[in-house]
Amino acid sequence: MERVRRIILHSRHLGAHGMGYNNQSLNTLSQKLAPADIPTLVDLLADKDLSVGVQFALASQCKAAIIPVREAAAQFKMSFLDAEDAMRLIEDFAVCTPETRQSASAMRFEIHSLSEAEQRRLEEEANEKAADDARIQRNALKMMDPKQAKDLTRQEREEVYRRSLKAMGLKEDGPMSPAEKDLVQRMYRTMVLWESANRPPN
Repeated sequence: MERVRRIILHSRHLGAHGMGYNNQSLNTLSQKLAPADIPTLVDLLADKDLSVGVQFALASQCKAAIIPVREAAAQFKMSFLDAEDAMRLIEDFAVCTPETRQSASAMRFEIHSLSEAEQRRLEEEANEKAADDARIQRNALKMMDPKQAKDLTRQEREEVYRRSLKAMGLKEDGPMSPAEKDLVQRMYRTMVLWESANRPPN
């Protein structure tokens, strides 16, 4: 990994914006790295300081890097945007064969589609979470009114109880002081078991 890291760093060249990567870097990397280095390059994606250099290093491997880049993006080891950039570099790299450059172009569109699908999934997840939060908030307000509170199911009361714990920065199975533990137990009895509401008057 250190050998590959050094090769990437030494492939930088001075440009208008300081030290960076360009076509000359691609040529250098294609000569000093081999397809066998691709798994190491994928591991180096975790180093955010090297992300651009790793993109160039992967692109320098032409056809051998196309599927690994797609898999890295699908497994969230590489951002979809970075993966698209790597495909674009392959498309423009004269050392790669015309067939490989065409494959990279097709893969760039596929990665873009994966990105859009993931964005839709995240939006749906966020909408579901917002709807759940709103529902639990409504139930929390109902619990303040004994007449409405009795209509809540045990599961709904547990959701309000856990939300209250989270707001207090506590977890049922987390570390607590004796006073916090006593408070949580009382909250559980009153909010979930509904003991105070069911207790007969003296």
